[in-house]
Amino acid sequence: MASGSGNGRICGGCVVYYVGMKDLPDSANSLVVRTDFSDEAAWARICGEIEAPVGEFRAYVSFVSDPDFDGLSISALTSLGQRDPTRGYMFIVDRISLTDAEHPILVLDLADEPEPTFRVVPREMWSVENNLSIANMDWLDFADSVDADGVFRGFPDA
Repeated sequence: MASGSGNGRICGGCVVYYVGMKDLPDSANSLVVRTDFSDEAAWARICGEIEAPVGEFRAYVSFVSDPDFDGLSISALTSLGQRDPTRGYMFIVDRISLTDAEHPILVLDLADEPEPTFRVVPREMWSVENNLSIANMDWLDFADSVDADGVFRGFPDA
């Protein structure tokens, strides 16, 4: 889709347009979108943590680090992500991700009627990404398994 296509979405009877907003890149992988550019070293650490295999598993992601996306709201990110109807979710590295010691990454549902967001620590991104990408598990399987602070740290041992 061309950059600045002016796609909109209906919100409370109004159509919200993000005219001129750059499109996200096409990728067969899940996207990790950076929205805070205050700490380059933290961004590099987070990327490394996400890419690190956990046993035989790894997250299949493409990193998007573009200052045009700096500070975007959840609403703007949702609209941007929904421009590609095949994209069901995306990961957001925001200020909280950069500053919290565990680097919890925001997981954003891109459905027409999205489920509440949650966060995931990088060492568990493989689980969320692998299972959501093939619809092996549902959004709520993860969202209902977050800790009290809203962060998914893995499923409890059975």
